Amino acid sequence: MRSSYLFTSESVSEGHPDKVCDRISDEIVDLVYREALKTGVDPWTVRIACETLATTNRVVIAGEVRVPHSLMKKDKDGNIVKDAYGDPAINPAKFKAAARKAIKDIGYEQDRFHWKKVKIDVLLHAQSADIAQGVDSSSDQQGEEGAGDQGIMFGYACGETPDLMPAPIYYAHRILQLLSDARRKGDGDVGKLGPDAKSQVTVRYNDGKPAEVTSIVLSTQHLDAGWDSAKVREVVEPYIREALGDLPIAKDADWYINPTGKFVIGGPDGDAGLTGRKIIVDTYGGAAPHGGGAFSGKDTTKVDRSAAYMARYLAKNVVAASLAERCTIQLSYAIGVAQPLSVYVDLHGTSKKVTEDQVEAAIRKIIDLSPSGIRRHLSLNKPIYAKTSSYGHFGRKSGRDGSFSWEKLDLVKPLKDAISA
Repeated sequence: MRSSYLFTSESVSEGHPDKVCDRISDEIVDLVYREALKTGVDPWTVRIACETLATTNRVVIAGEVRVPHSLMKKDKDGNIVKDAYGDPAINPAKFKAAARKAIKDIGYEQDRFHWKKVKIDVLLHAQSADIAQGVDSSSDQQGEEGAGDQGIMFGYACGETPDLMPAPIYYAHRILQLLSDARRKGDGDVGKLGPDAKSQVTVRYNDGKPAEVTSIVLSTQHLDAGWDSAKVREVVEPYIREALGDLPIAKDADWYINPTGKFVIGGPDGDAGLTGRKIIVDTYGGAAPHGGGAFSGKDTTKVDRSAAYMARYLAKNVVAASLAERCTIQLSYAIGVAQPLSVYVDLHGTSKKVTEDQVEAAIRKIIDLSPSGIRRHLSLNKPIYAKTSSYGHFGRKSGRDGSFSWEKLDLVKPLKDAISA
């Protein structure tokens, strides 16, 4: 390992155009799970693959779903209406309401992107029967629920921060979270910031450990057109310093605060957004591999999402158990097949206690890595996904509602016991 190097990660706020789309897509996921639980439909049977596009006062929601009858279009006699292809038609009303709720909560009340005035098109339709047959229970040769698609998923953890995340992405997220919290309170000048923002943090590593911040980049929307870069820095610098905490800022650090100057036009009016375009922001900031699949808008039969959560859960518990200082885990799946094709562990030469082979064997011993096993173990069939859509899916605190269950450290003892045995 190099003795000294620089590494950079970026984050984007919940008002970034792509994150607006991620939030809407995850609100749709939560809506479907919530309706299933409310109406007595088995949440294991719902399916959502929802993509969102946002631009100037326009939102388009598209994708494939299997939803409770309460979300379907009905005629005056209460019968479900069929669409032009003979499939049950989706009632757009609740989906539009979920999108408006998300946009309002983010804070968009601008003339050219306003939660009340934005036009919303809902182009959701029934899930393909060909895809469904690969996922539904008893689909594979062992009679287990198969994976929703082929693919590779990675999880990562390291001892650089309290939440076992890489330092650059951890602090880039934290800067924007603090600014968002302050903006929402609306006190003083910070209340004049807009929802759209991006941050970037460069960290110098010495002997593999974060030593200091060498550059800080922040571009944030502001609603006062008279502000310049110096004014924005005056407003945001205290929050940046608070976010970085005990990580020193180098005396000669570069500060780039709204480096292009005025940033009044923001959000989907300034730049079109799409679901799933911030997958590195969502994960480890480039410090670990990524399988390529996005998370937002997908129910957890999609291993793009659920297996990535499981891989993070496993890697975090390996590091928390002091089996290694860094851990990368890869899982791979084939559509319609329940068990993973491979489980790969890399401890990056940071373990003196165990080998990768031992950790791989322990994981297979203590955890069912089938899609249904993952959903069951992490309790994923719940409306808990809207809050994952910004500031990262990892390195968060698990909630009482079951959110971020993949951040728990309840595998530490089972891992140690399995390896000892």
